[in-house]
Amino acid sequence: METYLWITSVWGVYLGIAVFVLGMGWRIYQWASTPKSPVRLGMFPKPAGKGGRFLKMLKDTFIAPHSARIEPKMYFFAMMFHIAALGAFVGHLRIFGEYPILPELLDKVGIEMDAFAAWAGSIAGTLMLVGVIYWIFRRTYGPYKNLSVPEDYLLLFLLFGVIIMGDHLRFVYGGYIHADTYQEWFKSLLVFKPFFPDKLLSGFAGWSLGTHMLFTDLFLIYFPFSKLVHTIGSFAANYVRSE
Repeated sequence: METYLWITSVWGVYLGIAVFVLGMGWRIYQWASTPKSPVRLGMFPKPAGKGGRFLKMLKDTFIAPHSARIEPKMYFFAMMFHIAALGAFVGHLRIFGEYPILPELLDKVGIEMDAFAAWAGSIAGTLMLVGVIYWIFRRTYGPYKNLSVPEDYLLLFLLFGVIIMGDHLRFVYGGYIHADTYQEWFKSLLVFKPFFPDKLLSGFAGWSLGTHMLFTDLFLIYFPFSKLVHTIGSFAANYVRSE
């Protein structure tokens, strides 16, 4: 198991981050070096000032009112997934260190930080899983089946793997493996002296973490070259549409 962890949760992490950073740098260079169109591409109605265009870009990127009008059901599940993913991302920041104020505030109302994280992580993980399952059914059945290509299923498969194994860590091992254990492991990666705490090497917890990281590594490697890169490019695209 320790060999599997080294492959997926050490070398795979370094490789995934390196490919993601270099790949996104290449993508951004491509976008920046693309000649600007001599024709204005703005869509009406559009704000007159730069401040208004910037705010419209933020609204179109994060709220996406056009999508809400065109397909409300898809919009609901998409917003549910993205809000839950944001919550999961914020929760994962604990691997860098404990939040300085939140545990004290929770303690004043009689809630332990680990208990709060367990509830919040469980809710976020469940909502994300529901969102991915909805997209899988949307791609597999109905009119969108004819529009789907293999890449769509590959992306959903990677997302499903990341989420289901993350939920497995939370629901099965969350009772005795807390943030401090993951902090030890991740901080050792940051200083290039990787090691795994005993709790991650006991039982099947290591297999669960390793598989979660395997899907995460593959997702990071593929992201800059996939359709999901639109999540970064959408800022520039929405700003152009407001010019």
